[in-house]
Amino acid sequence: MSAEIADPVIADAVIADPVTGWGRTAPTAAARLVRPRSYEETARAVRDCGTRGGIPRGLGRAYGDAAQNAGGSLIDMTALDRVVSVDAEAGIVECEAGISLHRLMEVLLPQGWFLPVTPGTRQVTVGGAIGSDIHGGNHHVSGSFSRHVLSLDLLTADGEVRTVVPGTPLFEATAGGMGLTGVILAATFRLHPVETSLMSVDTERATDLDDLMARLTMSDHRYRYSVAWVDLLARGSSLGRGVLTRGDHTPLAALPARARRQPLAFRPGRLPGAPSYVPEGLLGRTTVGLLNELWYRGAPRRRTGELQRISAFFHPLDGVPHWNRLYGRGGFVRYQFVVGDGQEDALIRIVRRIVRRGCPSLLALLKRFGVGDPGWLSFPMAGWSLSLDIPTGGTGLGPFLDELDEDVAAAGGRVCLAKDSRLRPELLAGMYPRLDEFRALRAALDPRGVFVSDLSRRLSI
Repeated sequence: MSAEIADPVIADAVIADPVTGWGRTAPTAAARLVRPRSYEETARAVRDCGTRGGIPRGLGRAYGDAAQNAGGSLIDMTALDRVVSVDAEAGIVECEAGISLHRLMEVLLPQGWFLPVTPGTRQVTVGGAIGSDIHGGNHHVSGSFSRHVLSLDLLTADGEVRTVVPGTPLFEATAGGMGLTGVILAATFRLHPVETSLMSVDTERATDLDDLMARLTMSDHRYRYSVAWVDLLARGSSLGRGVLTRGDHTPLAALPARARRQPLAFRPGRLPGAPSYVPEGLLGRTTVGLLNELWYRGAPRRRTGELQRISAFFHPLDGVPHWNRLYGRGGFVRYQFVVGDGQEDALIRIVRRIVRRGCPSLLALLKRFGVGDPGWLSFPMAGWSLSLDIPTGGTGLGPFLDELDEDVAAAGGRVCLAKDSRLRPELLAGMYPRLDEFRALRAALDPRGVFVSDLSRRLSI
């Protein structure tokens, strides 16, 4: 299954600039970047990682330090990007791990198939989707990405390529394992059938957090996709007000006649009015407060059946190039946590704490998760998930986030490792109860510590 290569030499470079995640926090300097173009080249890159080890890296959309390796190697997997086969009858795709979700949509949508799970960006590789076990607005229906994976090819530290299937310890350690069990080379997974590339979307406003949570609880079961934007600067009787956006794939019969000519066309495009260059630091507290007010007031009290492009519904920020610059040179923390069903009071307390802090978060999203998948370090669990952006540099931000971590841990919840760059290691085991199993498997599989990242060193994974 090795990819064809024009040049047998691995693309190899010394990295001069610091490497960061999408949040641009915790920069570190890797010593070497390798971009293999075949299984054999990937095995050679792993063998030559050196004493500081290596970690696979995709398109760099993990917000924190999961795909960084100070002083060591980064294995850029984006050249392994072939679609190997598509079973258009059964809805199964086999592809190399470096292909992006964007490219898969270009290939699959015209054939009437969609990804089983997609996060808030298409600029994620399949390997990254499995390694972080991504979730989306359909978790309450479809679970996370690994639930749909039928098999994967994994290059382990001993140089062996193993075919790994669900229900085995190695699969459960790899799904959500942040690249620490080996390099995912290829995967086969199930798809979701669609008749069009449009979404039927219902939008409604909620007056406060209680109203928002009640609407999610009562009606999420009617929608495949559901997410709520929360205004974390609103106070008093409006605390936690938000806008719910729910939808499903539009059936062909519901399209107007003019749209039936090319019902499966994929036209991502750019957001209307989005600049080609985003200047640094546009989003401060005043600006975010104004934008939040405009967004809330501009949303309909209730609107049903609006047709939206897939790109607008799932990935609006992909239409804004380099949007991660908006919070300034210091970057931002993407903080995401989940607490279980029955811990609604804990969620409300945490939201109140965030509101008191006055965090200027433009992108605060509340979701309901369904039953978690078996990945030992997979983030989702049945309950409530809140994610928000917090600009760095504010006085006392570190201690404030530590307090949030403690609140989440005390409620039996966890923070998302794919977003994290600063969690204290002593809290990790309580959040991820199968951590010791993961450590034991990793020690047996990779006794020399070939696969290592800034995140694994920081958290002693």
